[in-house]
Amino acid sequence: MSLSAIGFTTPWLLWALVALPLLWILLRAVPPAPVRRRFPGVALLIGLRDEDSVSDRTPWWLLLLRMLAVAAAIVGLAGPVLNPRGADNAASDAPLLIVVEDSWAAARDWPALRASIDAQLARAARDGRTAALLRLGAPERPVFRAAADLRSRLPGLAPAAWSAQPTSYAEAAALLPEGAVETRWFSDGLDRDGRESLLGALEARGPVVVHESARPLLALTPPTLEDGMVAIRALRAGTQGTRDIEIAAHGRDPAGVERVLARLPLTFEAGAAEATGRLSLPPELRARIDRFEIAGARHAGAVSLSDDGLRRREVALVAGREDREGLELLSPLYYLRKALAPNAEILEGALLDLMPANPDAVVLADVATLSPAEQDALSEWVAAGGVLVRFAGPRLAASDVSRGQEAPLMPVRLRAGGRTVGGAMSWGAPKTLAPFPEGSPFRGLDIPGDVNVSAQVLAQPDPTLADRVIAELGDGTPLVTRKRIGAGQVVLFHVTANAEWSSLPLSGLFVQMLDRLAVSSTRAAPSPAELAGTTWQPVQVLDGFGRLQDAGTRPGVAGERLLDAALGPDLLPGIYEGPERRVARNVIGSDTRIAAADWPARVPVEGLALDPETPLGGWLLSAALALMVADILAALALSGRLWRGGAVAAVLMALTLVVIPPGPAQAQAGGDARAIAATSETVLAHVLTGDAQVDDAARAGLRGLGRVLTFRTSVEPAAPIGVDLERDELAFYPMLYWPITPDQPLPSADAYARLNDYLRNGGLILFDTRDADIAGYGAASPNGARLQRLAAPLDIPPLEPVPEDHVLTRTFYLLSEFPGRHRGRDVWVEAAPPDAERAEGMPFRDLNDGVTPVVIGGNDWAAAWAVTEQGDPLFPVGRGYTGERQREMAYRFGVNLVMHVLTGNYKSDQVHVPALLERLGQ
Repeated sequence: MSLSAIGFTTPWLLWALVALPLLWILLRAVPPAPVRRRFPGVALLIGLRDEDSVSDRTPWWLLLLRMLAVAAAIVGLAGPVLNPRGADNAASDAPLLIVVEDSWAAARDWPALRASIDAQLARAARDGRTAALLRLGAPERPVFRAAADLRSRLPGLAPAAWSAQPTSYAEAAALLPEGAVETRWFSDGLDRDGRESLLGALEARGPVVVHESARPLLALTPPTLEDGMVAIRALRAGTQGTRDIEIAAHGRDPAGVERVLARLPLTFEAGAAEATGRLSLPPELRARIDRFEIAGARHAGAVSLSDDGLRRREVALVAGREDREGLELLSPLYYLRKALAPNAEILEGALLDLMPANPDAVVLADVATLSPAEQDALSEWVAAGGVLVRFAGPRLAASDVSRGQEAPLMPVRLRAGGRTVGGAMSWGAPKTLAPFPEGSPFRGLDIPGDVNVSAQVLAQPDPTLADRVIAELGDGTPLVTRKRIGAGQVVLFHVTANAEWSSLPLSGLFVQMLDRLAVSSTRAAPSPAELAGTTWQPVQVLDGFGRLQDAGTRPGVAGERLLDAALGPDLLPGIYEGPERRVARNVIGSDTRIAAADWPARVPVEGLALDPETPLGGWLLSAALALMVADILAALALSGRLWRGGAVAAVLMALTLVVIPPGPAQAQAGGDARAIAATSETVLAHVLTGDAQVDDAARAGLRGLGRVLTFRTSVEPAAPIGVDLERDELAFYPMLYWPITPDQPLPSADAYARLNDYLRNGGLILFDTRDADIAGYGAASPNGARLQRLAAPLDIPPLEPVPEDHVLTRTFYLLSEFPGRHRGRDVWVEAAPPDAERAEGMPFRDLNDGVTPVVIGGNDWAAAWAVTEQGDPLFPVGRGYTGERQREMAYRFGVNLVMHVLTGNYKSDQVHVPALLERLGQ
């Protein structure tokens, strides 16, 4: 029951408040008046005063005090809770179904979302209801279980790096159970296609309440290169108000340190869903950028990975005349090579020989006439998105190219001859450059004062000329013209590529102009047809929070799926490496649009923010005790006994018991007791998986291994302990046995941080998939797939199968195999360093490099070690003598493992070699 922001766990006790008026009447009752009798001896009592006076009627304020004490006790026993979770909803006996849109968009408020889910599960647990979780990123049939059990799995709940597809909603609707359910839908806040079908199916089964974050969602599209600058476009769901954001460009500096290389502020205007901006960076710095992020946003949609699209391009250089021997500075290509070599791959040769290489840009220096085959090849290449840059020269000025009519591969018509200024036969001085016009890709570049032009080819006046001029001289004559052809462009510099006609190639402006034309440092994006038949290996992948992680051993992706297939568990956003380049697959595409979710009016929508649930029963009971103590003091004061017989000391002691709660001290004592128990003796620990049978088997296995260690070695372990990764300290345990189950939850980020600290500081984890390694730890095995996900955030070094000379084969017993209940194939440990060599005359390499942090196998060692309390084997292993021999070898592996953890690789020291050689020779 709830009243406004206060709820009651035992509301029926509140009926006791009805008895308060009766209590008032009883306390106010007056005994019958005494009968008066005269007694002569009363005269002897005249003048005496009775120190113990008693009032014949209880004062009203004392009655009120007692009434308040009783009322506080009644309300406190009723279990009042401030801001009770679920108090604003009508009670329901139906099972609770938690539907989570666990996409990248939900990551922006994931802690609040998970806390809200926990609140709903806590309410269901109090009501004794079952609950199930349905994730729309990868729908699976919901399994209803105790709500408290489902709460324990919440720390492993994490957002996916992709969004639910329309087919996912239809698939989820088909998986819904029959019968009534109460649904709590936790939305990611975005409008999704296909959502209506699932919503209708859920409403047919019971009430549906949507929970959604009120925070606006931001996203970032892939960067593009426009006019030599990086164009960045940000999106937002909703258009209310003006908002300023900042884009950070991350990359490595020349020293290899990860840092922010540039920042770009963007502004969303009121009513606008997009904000755009341009970032001007030198090509060398631009090539170092790995990703762009929206500052302060922590989800995959706010990260845009950069690939080779902002890196080096292939540029083909073709000259119209051969270089003059000994006069390199007069070569038409000399200055182009100097300008492009630092940031582009230069290709030189015959034009038709270079076109099959599909360069990103082609530069023709004073090439006048093209053969029909060359013209056709260039026209098709430009229309597909190529950039053709042409430079004038004596050959072009003397030809008839683009005179009578505009040539297909020229931006404008040219006048016959040329123009010379500032020479011996001209009247004028060399011309300087005018400021670049609006709309020019060169807009914003500084023009050095010493750049001048002494000769040029002139453009024929034409109605379209003004739209094609992107640079001009001070007198208004065109210097650079451009024309779009299909997806590409043709650009003509009306001067030479060397310093014969102008000083432009001698300046830094020349390099900047080529860069603005996207010649020097970018590559065109590949098409799906170009990637067909290739396999692309993931190098780095994004998680739902936008964190870039190593891809590890994830399988490759077919080229035809890389660009067009929907993101999902088998195609994560990230960097993929192919035969010749790297391609980035981002969560947000260049044509992606986002919009806020629009729910029907019949569906109630609530936020994720929750006021903390505070039990008030303890405070009210304490107040009741305090009021009772005050009542005692008042009664003693009225009777005159307040300062007698140590009454004050007794009252103060009672107050001390009321005010000082024993809870924290007991909790601290319990935590200290566990720490003392774990450190006073060697303790073998296993990770709690949430599966009672698996956890019991692990505990029994470590119990059996501990008995073997006690009987055969100087190690005497205490009783094994189950470790909760979310709460328990790991540093107390030298080794953790971690059995893998298909559905165990992923640890939280804090738990992974503690696990990594544990591994880096000498701890060892034995991962056991318990599947006999049937899939080689691949995704084909459910346990192997879960192991991949569990171990992905861990700082695990490179691994290899246990080599024959590894110290694990001889720490106590000499072993060549490591069976458990199964005889699997390989057991994996930390790989030996590349420079580890076998010394001459030694039976093994010098591998004294510490303890391997992980051992991975699938032989179900705990089942082979497991014994009952009486010491009898708990699980069968093999048959007859062969099976018992296998169990013995499993025990020996366990002994070697524990000795390896406790003693390290001391047997790899050369000081032990003579004794080992002598033993091997016996």
